[in-house]
Amino acid sequence: MTTLLTGATGFVGSAVLRRLVAAGHEVRALARPGSNRRNLEGVDCETVEGDLTDIASLKRAVAGCGALLHVAADYRLWAADWEELYRTNRDGTRDLFRMAGEAGVARIVYTSSVATLGLYPDGRPGDEAAPVGLDDMVGHYKRSKYLAEEAVAALVGEEGLPVVTVNPSAPIGPRDIKPTPTGRMVVEAAAGRMPAYVDTGLNVVHVDDVAEGHILALRHGEVGERYILGGTDMSLREILVEIAAIVDRSPPKISLPRVMIYPVAYVAEMVARLTGGADPMVTVDSLRMSKKRMFFSSEKARSRLGYQPRPAAEALKDAVAWVRANGYLD
Repeated sequence: MTTLLTGATGFVGSAVLRRLVAAGHEVRALARPGSNRRNLEGVDCETVEGDLTDIASLKRAVAGCGALLHVAADYRLWAADWEELYRTNRDGTRDLFRMAGEAGVARIVYTSSVATLGLYPDGRPGDEAAPVGLDDMVGHYKRSKYLAEEAVAALVGEEGLPVVTVNPSAPIGPRDIKPTPTGRMVVEAAAGRMPAYVDTGLNVVHVDDVAEGHILALRHGEVGERYILGGTDMSLREILVEIAAIVDRSPPKISLPRVMIYPVAYVAEMVARLTGGADPMVTVDSLRMSKKRMFFSSEKARSRLGYQPRPAAEALKDAVAWVRANGYLD
């Protein structure tokens, strides 16, 4: 039976694609027309064109599939038109799952994000049970993913769709061709272009471990449940020190207060909006998000799925090796 995978041309999706093929799945990869297919090269899979905003293409894509892994998302912390994120992340997810339900797909894994989860006031790592609401979501990316999770929960509860949700933390590793906001941090740090940092933190996980977590969720996850796929909690300074050691550079020593960076972020966003150029390296939303350390526990995935992530140092080493080999540091 065919397994449909969305997002296969992207960072996390390409890792999930390779893990699915290795596990013996016949994979149908949904790719947007004109998208960069570099991450599909050398992988034995069927490719079909479609878009999350095109319901007819979604109906064609799910036809005859027994399983669906929906990894595709619009992962941007800045956009000239924020409505694009909601159309893709919320509306596209809802439409795809409805088409999958009509097609009789027996098993669905939805890739959400720890961005939708809560953090405890006492500083404990967040988990699947931490209280959270829409008002806690900083920025349109988080809000669009939170609303997507709400839509998925409604489909599970009201229409009985067989969906298991996974919430990756901050994936790091090879094939981040765009790169994602997290991947850009790796590139800039490895290139020596991050002389300072703010006091924040992330949960760093190897992208291949996230992919393995998807397979485990497909096999063992409980419908209606969600599972954090994380790795190691690290401060931003610790991440930058680790990357500096990998590339044999001196790590940044200057910790900047956010108040000094906000004017830069506002100007960068204004320039990007006026010129239509590349997304700004620093954004207002990313600064707002950095006020909290995004530390999370993967204990539920470990105990119920058998999830076993490797040390974060390996993820950073593999990420730096890949960006170096592919010219991102030139």
